[in-house]
Amino acid sequence: MSAPTLFRVLLEVTDIEKATSFYAELLGDPGRRVHAGRHYFDCGDVIVGLVDVSPSGRMAKPIPQHLYFAVADLEGFHRRAHAMAALSDEKVHGESGGEIATRPWGERSFYARDPYGNLVCFVDEKTLFTGR
Repeated sequence: MSAPTLFRVLLEVTDIEKATSFYAELLGDPGRRVHAGRHYFDCGDVIVGLVDVSPSGRMAKPIPQHLYFAVADLEGFHRRAHAMAALSDEKVHGESGGEIATRPWGERSFYARDPYGNLVCFVDEKTLFTGR
């Protein structure tokens, strides 16, 4: 029996245009509109989707954990997140999460947050820790 494959993660938003603009700039990719209230970004084998929950009258609920993105140009993503005022102000193992640092598990990374409270982390693809 083979393990299931993760193919999509949805982030709730209340303004699809604002969220699309934010993620297009942060990820450096325009993504694609798949429905009036959905926009998808292809991130390797996994789709990161934005879903507008405002038509239901609900507020967007942020996901409880970070999304981790492996990137070739960590410094470039950091500059973009900084310019967007999206860097995290939280501490990660005693260091600023918003600054590029080598974490205790060996990854070079930084942390950011979207306008809806979703947490993201960008990791230098040469330093990924996968537990293997």
